[in-house]
Amino acid sequence: MTSVLLSVNQLSKSYGGRLAVDGVNFQVRHGQTVGLIGPNGAGKSSTVSMICGLLRSDSGSVELEGEAMAQGQTGAKLKIGLVPQDLALYEDLSALENLKLFGALYGLKGALLKERCAQALDMVRLADRAADKPSTFSGGMKRRLNIAAALLHEPKLLILDEPTVGVDPQSRNAIFDTLEALKAKGMALIYTSHYMEEVERLADHIVIIDHGKVLADESPADLYRRLPAQAALRAELAQPLAAERMAELLAGLRSLPGVSAVRELGSQAGEGGPVLEIGLAATAHAASVLAWLNAQGCALQHFATAKTNLEDIFLNLTGRSLRD
Repeated sequence: MTSVLLSVNQLSKSYGGRLAVDGVNFQVRHGQTVGLIGPNGAGKSSTVSMICGLLRSDSGSVELEGEAMAQGQTGAKLKIGLVPQDLALYEDLSALENLKLFGALYGLKGALLKERCAQALDMVRLADRAADKPSTFSGGMKRRLNIAAALLHEPKLLILDEPTVGVDPQSRNAIFDTLEALKAKGMALIYTSHYMEEVERLADHIVIIDHGKVLADESPADLYRRLPAQAALRAELAQPLAAERMAELLAGLRSLPGVSAVRELGSQAGEGGPVLEIGLAATAHAASVLAWLNAQGCALQHFATAKTNLEDIFLNLTGRSLRD
């Protein structure tokens, strides 16, 4: 197992009388991609700001390779690259001039600065637009330039806060390709997003925060094991069933090997028979369940299978109520 790069220890932060971050703990290892997710107002942004040293915590600590992240301490901060949700670019400077400015803030100059700018532009596929201004760029290109600016000082940890907001599918895939290339080179990433499919694609470890507390801190595989159903079969019967017959059918389904739960959802727009949602321990059990339904004389109008995904787990842990 790789060594620990970042340690977040009992971080807490209050705003007035509201406790926004409540004893948050987690670690990031060298070369690891951690998905940091939670509903709106869960405490993610405050946690990220404290990790970067932009916000002072009320209690707790942040360490990078054993070095404390503290006010006035620049050593630990220089190991972090931050890609903020709000674009941090100068629209009337060229892409290259933007990078030269940010590089100078990191203390880079001369031939080294020129080399780092060229490498960063190449990494995000903007080398051919180096002389153009961000004011002429699409939203996705601006996001990629934002990432380039965070890479100039070759950080050990890159933190990305909603980096694909408002970008087209092509730019999203270009961003994913860049992040996967950085991970392959050994860079550690913290990735925050409301798009669960992005976190599923990129992260090998997931931290879920809600109401300022860590609800989960584990691998995707371990998270999936939290739900009894790893897959689902949705079966729409061709004909309605009498109440007694439906009760018998549901009881029979629940007794089948590999079936963890059964729900009757009612008919679709009043047509045909009821829809059954059947939780399965694995997708492989779907065939035997369908065979059993056929043996019971239940003709199907439609059926579909699906695997449990991160959104299912997220909603199971944080609930379905709307957030601000």
